[in-house]
Amino acid sequence: MSSNHKRLSMGGRIDREQPVEFTFDGRELAGYRGDTLASALLANGVTLVGRSFKYHRPRGIFSAGPEEPNALVTLATAGRRQPNLPATTLELEDGLIAESQNRWPSLAFDVQSVNGLLAPFLSAGFYYKTFMGPTHRAWMFYEHFIRKAAGLGRAGTDPDPDRYDNSHAFADVAIIGGGPAGLSAAR
Repeated sequence: MSSNHKRLSMGGRIDREQPVEFTFDGRELAGYRGDTLASALLANGVTLVGRSFKYHRPRGIFSAGPEEPNALVTLATAGRRQPNLPATTLELEDGLIAESQNRWPSLAFDVQSVNGLLAPFLSAGFYYKTFMGPTHRAWMFYEHFIRKAAGLGRAGTDPDPDRYDNSHAFADVAIIGGGPAGLSAAR
């Protein structure tokens, strides 16, 4: 377990009498009750928390609240995966398992960081979901690769272990009626 070598010896809103153990990218670290995940990572000398979604540039902790744009992590415990959570708002608890996002195979060595070399050739339109290729077919070809390379967190695929009182179902299309028009639309 790593030590809190970057932490002030006194002050703050943490309880130094209650140590907390957690894991970040498979590395066991320690913090204190009252820490956020971000403050505990910084106290342990962890400054690289994720990668940007376009060029996979290194990202660290930028702010101290819910407006954090960079330090987005995934919590993964007991069959649950919650992606895109700001590390600055996650209260540290014993056994917390957090993962960095948008990197492969690891945060320190991300293969897709080579995208940064392409930055001079990619216009702002490419970034803002209005990819303007030579033809519409070009977009249909590139879209699969772009979506696979971009994005942030990865949602879980295991069944949700929780039980809920209410369920809110959403559909892209709802067909009401079983007459000729409804059957034709369903087909």
